[in-house]
Amino acid sequence: MPKTTLASFPVSGLFGVVKPSGPTSMSIVNDLQQLVSRSRLFVDPEKLEKLKGKKSDKRRGKRGLDTVKIGQGGTLDPLADGVLVIGVGKGTKKLNEFLNCTKEYRTTCLLGCETDSYDSEGARVRLAPWHHVTQDKVQDALPKFTGEIKQVPPVFSALKMDGKPLYEYARKGIPLPRPIEARSVTVHSLEISDWLDSEHSFFWPEKQFSTEEKQALETALKGIQGDVSIKDEVEPTSDDKRPTAFALKMKVSGGTYVRSIVHDLAHSVDSAGHVVTLTRSRQGRFTLEPVQEGDRGCIPWAIFEKALTDLGEVDDEGWTEWEREVIQCMEVI
Repeated sequence: MPKTTLASFPVSGLFGVVKPSGPTSMSIVNDLQQLVSRSRLFVDPEKLEKLKGKKSDKRRGKRGLDTVKIGQGGTLDPLADGVLVIGVGKGTKKLNEFLNCTKEYRTTCLLGCETDSYDSEGARVRLAPWHHVTQDKVQDALPKFTGEIKQVPPVFSALKMDGKPLYEYARKGIPLPRPIEARSVTVHSLEISDWLDSEHSFFWPEKQFSTEEKQALETALKGIQGDVSIKDEVEPTSDDKRPTAFALKMKVSGGTYVRSIVHDLAHSVDSAGHVVTLTRSRQGRFTLEPVQEGDRGCIPWAIFEKALTDLGEVDDEGWTEWEREVIQCMEVI
């Protein structure tokens, strides 16, 4: 392995992690805390000496001597995987720049079913026809969602209206006092990367809205849309003919709701759809596939996961595997 080129330790910095689908972003940060707080890469040797024999505490705010500032530059939901930018020490002060930077995503849309969360983690709200949707139909609809566009956040979101989260209106059947405010975002590029048709392993969620839940949602939306009817337009599909799915690749501004693009695109072709996979492939200069000058690659989560169980052997310079990976990928602040 090449020798390290860092002049002195400890350091502050930024590095990218490849988050897997499943864990929350916060759990990733908390797990990383256990490693960075006991590494000479980030902690003064005197503090490390004091920490010997002390048991690490995962609870935030109760770390005692092993406190090292650490944070992330833009949450990924449990379903999503891909680039998660991590800041350590003074690097945490640089994380805000990643909230509004340009990002790239890959996502898969499954047609015929709309969910409350706009993804497969939610419950089925309604079913709609999909057999009529062709690749050409979707391709023709893409320009409507490219450039500077207006997006309306999902009604089942934590955004507040008159001090109350939107999801409370939807769940409790409280009429919305006014339309949900649309947000301006920029979609720099949007393309179909793969037309899967029915050749895939995705299914609609088993969990579905009850009659009462549909009525509550109807009541909430009637305040701004007049007569609203939420009902299935088709029967559930059998396993021998799965609903159409397709993959999209996009480059967007900060604040863009990828799930809303998929939801609204499905509506535009007279169907319904939700996200079944979501990968953030780039966040600013951190990317899964470095291709241009200034790009920084990301470290697979498996490297850190392994270290949390067993740090393993150290190299000639005294670095463990995870530390060496961070040194090679880190942007020192």
